[in-house]
Amino acid sequence: MTDKDKKTNKSVVVATAIGVCVGAVIGAITDNIGLWVGVGIAIGCGLGYALSKS
Repeated sequence: MTDKDKKTNKSVVVATAIGVCVGAVIGAITDNIGLWVGVGIAIGCGLGYALSKS
């Protein structure tokens, strides 16, 4: 595995974890955790991938 692959994996994992946390908080506030955790995962993965490519 190259350094670029490791950076991509780390960025996606960190962004996904942050997305899950934010989604859980918003879900708890709006009383719809299932929806917001899924949205947080999707946004976190997308942002992590986008940030790792720049």
